[in-house]
Amino acid sequence: MSILELRPARECRYDLIALGEVMLRLDPGDGRVATTRAFAVSEGGGEYNVARGLKRCFGLRAGLVSALADNPVGRLIEDLLCQGGVGQAHLDWREYDGVGRAVRNPLNFTERGFGVRGALGCSDRGHSAASQLKPGDVDWDRIFGADGARWFHTGGVFSALSASTRALAAEAMQAARRHGTVVSYDLNFRPSLWQHAEVPPAVVNRHLVRHADVVIGNEEDYAAALGYPLEGVGPDHLNLDTAIYQSMLAKVMADFPGLVIAAATLRRVRTASVNDWSGVCRTRTSFHEGRQMAGLEILDRVGGGDSFVSGLAYGLLSDLDVDTALAFGIAHGALAMTTPGDTSMATLAEVRRLAVGRSARVIR
Repeated sequence: MSILELRPARECRYDLIALGEVMLRLDPGDGRVATTRAFAVSEGGGEYNVARGLKRCFGLRAGLVSALADNPVGRLIEDLLCQGGVGQAHLDWREYDGVGRAVRNPLNFTERGFGVRGALGCSDRGHSAASQLKPGDVDWDRIFGADGARWFHTGGVFSALSASTRALAAEAMQAARRHGTVVSYDLNFRPSLWQHAEVPPAVVNRHLVRHADVVIGNEEDYAAALGYPLEGVGPDHLNLDTAIYQSMLAKVMADFPGLVIAAATLRRVRTASVNDWSGVCRTRTSFHEGRQMAGLEILDRVGGGDSFVSGLAYGLLSDLDVDTALAFGIAHGALAMTTPGDTSMATLAEVRRLAVGRSARVIR
């Protein structure tokens, strides 16, 4: 039984609403951004990826709140959104001036990495339409009230884009809570987005987490985004000693009395192609450790954390116990990293199979 107080599905149009920026990802495949002559395109974004995973893998009703510049690139992103099946709860189209001086669509050039060469991302997202969203732009009472949503998700990527997106995230989280919607916040720390910020990330994120029921992060997120030092955890070879996270998540729960769950993905990077992978979470009364997947082979690590969130959310939305929901998050995150692109290509049957420890033997 879920430990969250969830609105009945029959009263809501959406199981989950995500607030975030959607970027056009340009992927050089096995090559490199600086030398390729061809890119594969797909859509992606930290908050959106959670919604898409819930729709495509788990079959739940997901919606997106975002904005795009109205030009052919924006329409390409829209077409990809339609293929992903996530509903447009609010998609704000901004007038394009012909060159992108005032508003544009964000691009994300990402190479996967291999062996000793790490994955590399180069974002081109300044003046994006989503970064200009502000309080008052979205009718939250319609989305959470008239339409209804069981779960609302946003995070540190969207909140890092601008002062106005931070204010909009706070407005949305408070509105969701007024309507009895569960709120989750993924810390998702990105150093490149915060290096010129006027307000330190810990100040911003600590303010927003006060409005959340569920907070999620990885090893770096809790240290950089919330200011909790993790002793014995370094940037390259991360410590999977769960005792470290048990203590840290206990502090998080004590500092934020509104939280019901604090979760963390755990990763030790052996090489870009081989990681150890797991997850833990803390409730008000207990600490839960998930299965550790040692030597997980990685094709594309981008989006693994977002898929962990959607798997965890699926379990909790389905009234499963915490341990089972955590197992779904770990399994879905692992499977997402075996395919290219930011978003999950896994099936529910594959997630269930991996969550109970079944092998990858061929299915005929």
